[in-house]
Amino acid sequence: MDLHILDYRLRVTSINTAGLSRYTHALIKLVFLSNRTRCKFFSLTETPENYTVVLDEEGFKELPESEHLQVESDIWLPLNVLCDRNASSSSDTVGVTKIATSVIIPLAEQHVSVFMLSTYQTDYILVREKDLPVVIHTLEQEFAIYREVGGETFRVYSEDTDVEEDRKEAVKMKVHPVLSPDNRFSVMSLDPATLPTIATILIDVLFYSNCSAEVENYASLGLDYIKFFSFSLIDGYISIVMDTETQRRFPRELLFTSSSGELWRMVRIGGQPLGFDECGIVAQISQRLAEANISAYYISTFSFDHALVPEEDISYVIRMLEKPLTEL
Repeated sequence: MDLHILDYRLRVTSINTAGLSRYTHALIKLVFLSNRTRCKFFSLTETPENYTVVLDEEGFKELPESEHLQVESDIWLPLNVLCDRNASSSSDTVGVTKIATSVIIPLAEQHVSVFMLSTYQTDYILVREKDLPVVIHTLEQEFAIYREVGGETFRVYSEDTDVEEDRKEAVKMKVHPVLSPDNRFSVMSLDPATLPTIATILIDVLFYSNCSAEVENYASLGLDYIKFFSFSLIDGYISIVMDTETQRRFPRELLFTSSSGELWRMVRIGGQPLGFDECGIVAQISQRLAEANISAYYISTFSFDHALVPEEDISYVIRMLEKPLTEL
């Protein structure tokens, strides 16, 4: 397998809900007029707490400074695993589960924090730029590692043979609380050429829609609802994660998903904001899912992590993740 270090230097930011109006114009520009910003990597995820925005340096220039914007201090680099299409695999899993044992867990063992972003097309593993020597040293036995710079791709190798000796202490895993709202989610994509067709709906959903109708609908059924919507525009490819209530607002013929049309349930990780320095959160979740052969999309946000698993597996996954590590 090949591992590519993509040619983006990313910032991970958070916009609080109260200050969203300050950023609406910039975000609409990034979604619909990316050619005018030269932004090639953009992801926006709405949660009840805030809006997490991950974007490259060109896109970051569009966000004005204010008290409503939090910016994680480090530069992050996205990694992407390219699998050999001719290689056989005994697993039908997709998402973070597929790269758990080869990427996520080895990095956690070396105290490398990761920020995960699963999309309809692929999975991006974000690592801090300062951790790149450790990343290369850790993964080069499993992967041929390439770095993209200025439109060219070249093979890279570890230069620091002592890096492993500096990180001997085992990572202390903490079992975080998990909860699962009752929303049913779809992971979908959209032809970028049709983006103007849904512009009004998408703007309303992202920035102006009052979700009280959805909340009332779920409450009437005795269900718990969470506001969660994720939109990514990366290298010209669009990925959207939305629940079925929101999906009804969009023209069905414009959105496409896998042939199975599978629905997903969410596992939300963290009883309080997780922060960026704790290692092993993604590894802990993805390892358990991989051992159970359960597919999962994984979306990290500024405050919490979110795993989407097949609807039929949700009860088993919750029971599994609530067990202490010593019982596994």
